[in-house]
Formats: sequence, C-alpha cells, structure tokens
Amino acid sequence: MSREDYQKRLNRVNDAIALKEPDTIPFMPIVQCFPYLQAGYSMADILYDTDLGKTKKSLFQYLDAYTPDAMFGHSYVNIGQGPILEKVQPKTIRWAGMPGNVIDKDSIHQFIEFPVLEEEEFNQFFTDRAGWVLNKGLPKTNGLFEPFAGFAAGSMGVFNSHGMVAAAVSTPEFKQMMQTLWEVNDMNNELNGRLHQLDAEIEEYGYPVLATGFAGVPYDGYSDFLRGTLDGLADLYERPDEVKAYCEEQLAATLELVKMQGKIMPGKHVFMALHKGMDGFMSDEHYREFYWDHLRTIINCIIDSGLVPYIYTEGKYDSRLECLKEVPAGKVIYHFEEVDMIRAKKILGDTACISGGFPVYLLDYGTKEQVIDEAKRLIDGCAAGGGFIFETSCGMDLAKRENVEALMDTVRNYGKK
Repeated sequence: MSREDYQKRLNRVNDAIALKEPDTIPFMPIVQCFPYLQAGYSMADILYDTDLGKTKKSLFQYLDAYTPDAMFGHSYVNIGQGPILEKVQPKTIRWAGMPGNVIDKDSIHQFIEFPVLEEEEFNQFFTDRAGWVLNKGLPKTNGLFEPFAGFAAGSMGVFNSHGMVAAAVSTPEFKQMMQTLWEVNDMNNELNGRLHQLDAEIEEYGYPVLATGFAGVPYDGYSDFLRGTLDGLADLYERPDEVKAYCEEQLAATLELVKMQGKIMPGKHVFMALHKGMDGFMSDEHYREFYWDHLRTIINCIIDSGLVPYIYTEGKYDSRLECLKEVPAGKVIYHFEEVDMIRAKKILGDTACISGGFPVYLLDYGTKEQVIDEAKRLIDGCAAGGGFIFETSCGMDLAKRENVEALMDTVRNYGKK
C-alpha cells in the first residue's frame, strides 16, 4: 500500500461529498464488531485488548480482505476499555467481558438509560449545577464517584474552610476514589496513545480513517443522559423552558468544542449520531424548535471550522428530509439507517451526499442473490450524478463472510463510472 492508494480513496470520498461523480462509488461499510468476530475473537477479547494486538490483527486482516475506501466504525466499540470500565463502575453501560458476564461475550456494549435528573432536583440543577453534578449526577452514574454524594461543598463557606475541605476529602473512601482516578487517567492516556497510533498505521497502509471528530445535538444529551427517553419527551410539553435553557447552554459549549477540533484536526470528519430525531418521536414543530435548529447551527459551525459534518441519522428519517436540505451544498454527509433512499436522493441530491440504507439484516440472514439485488437497486437509484457513498445501514457485526464479499464485488463492479 502507498500514499497514492490513500489519496485515491480519500479523493473518492471527497468527490462524493462535493456532489461529484467519482471513478467508482466509495465503499465504506460500517464495520463495528465484524473484523474482530471474523478474526476469531470475541468482543470480550477486544474490550480487554489493552496492547491492541488482537485489534490490530483483526483490522488489517479486514482491510486486506475487503479493501474499503475508508475505515469507519472500528473504534466505537470500547477497544481496550474493559479494565478502565471496571475501575469507573459505570451504571449506564454493560460491556462484553464485564464481571459476571452480564451480556453476551460477542455483543457490542449496551447503554442503560434512566432518569438521572429527577423531578425534585430541577431547582438545584439550574441554580447550583456544580453541586448537583458532584452530589447527584456523578454518584448516580458511576460507582467510583459515590463518595461525592456526601461532599457538601455548599456548606463550607468561602473563607477559613480549609479544615472542612481537608476533612471531607480525607476519608478512606475519598482517598481511594482519588487514587483510582489517577490510575484511570494514566490508563486512558496510554490507551488513547495506542489507538491514535493504530489509526495512523491504518492511514499509512493506504486507508483514510473517517469520523475522528465528534459532536452531539443538545436535546440528545438532555434525553440520553439526564432525563431518559420518556421523561425527556414529556418535558417538551411540561417543562419546555427548562429544556430550551439547557439546550441553549449546551449548544454554546458544543460550538466551542467544534471550533477547538477545527484548530487541531482541520479537514477531518466530525461524527454526530442523531438519537432522538427520528420520525414519530416528536412533532415536526418540536423537531424544528428543540432539535433541527440546534443541529443546523452545529453543522454550519463544523463547516465554518474547516471540518466535514458526518451526520448519522438513527431510526426512520423520511419526514425530516426537507429540514436536512437546509445546509450549504456539497459540504455534508447524511448517513441513513432507515429511509426511502431513492426519495432521499431526489430531495437531497443537489445539497448533500447520502449514504447508508443497505439493510444489515440481509448480510446476516439473506442470500447472496438478495444482497446483490438490493445493492444494485441502491446504486441504480442513488449513484447517478455523484453524492453517494455506499455504506451499510449500521454495524455489520454478525454478517456472513460470503454476503459481505458479494456486497463488495457488486459495489466495485456494478458501481463503476
């Protein structure tokens, strides 16, 4: 592999984003667990692979076998994080290989959602955020931070409080928490350094690594991490002012995060997963007011910061397509998990690059003929004129090898200019 191979693949992807028609359709399946399982490892092996030996072997075997135009989705599986998660004791996630083997050893991690911000805590949340985070938020979501539950910083005053502070942070539980945090920091730094080096080696091997930046829609954070899906939806009707206040606050923080990423990784892609924007979850009016207006502002900031927005829509998104059109042309990738891709092409074809839509269940349970027929249907309906990247709807995970090979061959041969 060479730098020439890398540039050829990156040019293909960039041409598609710019609504040009490349020499062949960029092929960029979302790998997720697929390379690791195909290499004979369990996801438990990968989550405890702190030296990345198994991870590296799996990913380079995948690259040699399937020669995609870019790597995407390989790192969102908590590679090597098992020992760190054990120390932090998160209450919002279950992972393969965790003590007690709570989930299947070959499963991707599972998110556990519950209302962290409870009804009676809203006043403290908006008037004493630091106190709420320390006493409520952190202890509710991570076992490691439970000593904070009794840390009454507000009662210590401002002057002559060193004795009370010293006593509060000198309990055996607090000392152990701090020692563990120092260990976690060292482990994180070491693991992140290895992961960054791995991505650099993948790019040196000739394959662009996409979506290395990140951002989030403020309402998703409110619903996912504070109130939960049901209470977060009810709050749109019962607490709209509080929801809006939080989202505006988080929007400002997100824009600063995006600008910082633009300074340290110009030209890279910023991944945004849209968790609660799907059809039917909220009304069109609420979608615009509490979701799309913020998302559009973030998209524009990503573009203005010299980055590329990679917007991953989760769930059905047919009713949101007209909103998605309200962005600068030739600057955005919209990935669709479930949508009428032909209609999406008609609406967005002169505005944004579209990707996804190929149902992963066909790779898991379908025949080669079904895989080929569906791939050709998507190519026929979406590829003309450019602005199309061939991606799977979501992570491949348990896909049959022969079906992935059939998909690759079809895109490579049927998708040529």
